[in-house]
Amino acid sequence: MAEIPTVADLTLEMLRQMRDRNQKADLELLDLKMRASAQEDHMAGIVTTLAGISHRLDRIDERLGRIERRLDLVDARS
Repeated sequence: MAEIPTVADLTLEMLRQMRDRNQKADLELLDLKMRASAQEDHMAGIVTTLAGISHRLDRIDERLGRIERRLDLVDARS
C-alpha cells in the first residue's frame, strides 16, 4: 500500500524547492552584478579616453592659434 504524504512531508518538499529556486536566483543575481560592474568599468574607461582626447584637441587648438598668429592669418581683434 502506498504511503500518503503528510502535511509535514509536503511542506518540507515545498521548502526544498523554494531553497533550490532561491539558490538559482542568487547565482543569477551574482552574475548580473558582475556584468553590471564590468559595464561600469568599461564606461569609466570610455570617459577617461574621451577626457584624454578632449585634452589633446585643446592642445591642438592652442598650437593652431599660435601658428595662425605667427603667420598673421587672424584678425587683430582675436
